[in-house]
Parts: sequence; C-alpha cells; structure tokens
Amino acid sequence: MLNSFPQALTIAGSDSDGSAGMQADLHTFFARNVYGASVITACVAGNSYGIHASVPMPTNFIDQEFADLADDYHIRAAKTGMLADSELIEDVVKNYQAADFGPLVVDPVIMTKHGNQLLEESAFNTLRTKLIPLATVLTPNFYEVQKIAEMTITSDDDMVAAAKKMQAMGAKNVVAKGSHAETNQQNVRDYVLLESGESFWLSEPYHETDRVNGTGDSLSACITAELAKGTPMKAAIEIAKQFVNTAIGSPIEVGHKFGPINHWAAQQREY
Repeated sequence: MLNSFPQALTIAGSDSDGSAGMQADLHTFFARNVYGASVITACVAGNSYGIHASVPMPTNFIDQEFADLADDYHIRAAKTGMLADSELIEDVVKNYQAADFGPLVVDPVIMTKHGNQLLEESAFNTLRTKLIPLATVLTPNFYEVQKIAEMTITSDDDMVAAAKKMQAMGAKNVVAKGSHAETNQQNVRDYVLLESGESFWLSEPYHETDRVNGTGDSLSACITAELAKGTPMKAAIEIAKQFVNTAIGSPIEVGHKFGPINHWAAQQREY
C-alpha cells in the first residue's frame, strides 16, 4: 500500500561532518528501519574540532519544505533539533500545527552537555512558551532540565520535581537526562515521567569517551522512529536509551578530536 512504510521527520540543522543534527537523526531513522525525511533549518560548517560557520534557512524555504512533505508523504512522527532564533521557532510551530505529522519529540537544544548556553534568552523564552507545549515527548539534557525548570538539580527528588514542572508546561512525556559530569561515574540515570503518571528511572553504563557527538539527537530520533512504527511510549523510550548507550560504547575513529557515536553497533543489537 502506498505510504504504508513508517516515515519520520527531522526538523533540524545540517552538520557537514555528519556527527550530529539532521545527519545523526537520519542515521538513527535508518538504523531503526524507518524512512527519514527532513526539514533543513540551517546549514552548519564544522568538523571534529568544532563549528566554524552557519547559515539559517529563510522561513519561506522552510514553509515550502513542510508543504511539499505534507503533499506527498505520510509522516507518522516528527522531531525538532536546534532552532536558532525566535522567528524560526515560531515558523516551525506554525507549520507543525498546520500539518498532520503525528507525535512531536522536542529535543530542546538550549545548552550543551557541558553546560554552555546555545540560544539567546529571547529564543529560549519562545521555545519554552510555544514549542514545549506541543511536545509529545521532551528530552532535555541535565543542564537544560535546570534551565527549563528554573531550578538546581542536586538530588533525585529535584529531578522528579523538575520533570513535573516541565510536564505542567504542556510536555506530555518527559525524559530528563542525568548528569555526565560526576567523579568516578559508573552509570547515567535518566528520569522518565509519562503522560499516564507512570514514572521510572533508566540506567545504562557510563562510557569515558570523547566520541559522543550526536548523542542527544540520536536519543530523540530513536524515540521518534519507534513512535512512527507504533511502538508504545514506554518501550520507545527504553529502546532509545539502550540504542544510544550501545552507540556510545562502541566508538569509531572518525575525525581527530570529538567524534560521532556508532549507529552501526546500535543497529546490530536486539531490543
């Protein structure tokens, strides 16, 4: 049957080195046996040493990307990545609300995994008030949890309270990712709060490596891919956690400094 194959959408920037952004999302969709489409929001020039230039796409071009996909494809789930400014966030919100692209996974690319802020405050406020309320799943990293919830996380109870605050903002399901900066860390623990009220912790071994580019992108993309296939929410999140941990734990030597995770290794694991 036409368009019966599961299809997912990434709304993100294109990273020229292939380690993060739209490329990491598409790698993940492919590894999870889902057809991946894309709305490119920006083009980034960079390599394993860093990002050196970026060019945003004009909103009329982004509008056309959305319109063309809506005309022809059956997108069953979508996700967002880094959205550079308030105008772009508002344009994505407008287009997503007009389309029928299924559940939305919001990877709120606000701060790096090391705590450096990526968005200006004006763009952050737009994301917080206009995009997060549309999220079927919200997947902030440890520093983004603190930024969005406006609180410092020092305990499990703090993380639980922060997840509840984010759910109250409109995000139906929350995956609040744990810290990666503890001394002698053995595991990475994420807290999950589902729309049903069920909550649980996910734990996987911590891997000491500088090959972690695209980790957050791939986690949110894996959840998106599973939702596009009809996987129940809890199982989709559990698979994504395992998928990314496997990809981190089997590094590949690409680039000289900060490298990508290994989607091939993750593809070969049984879930």
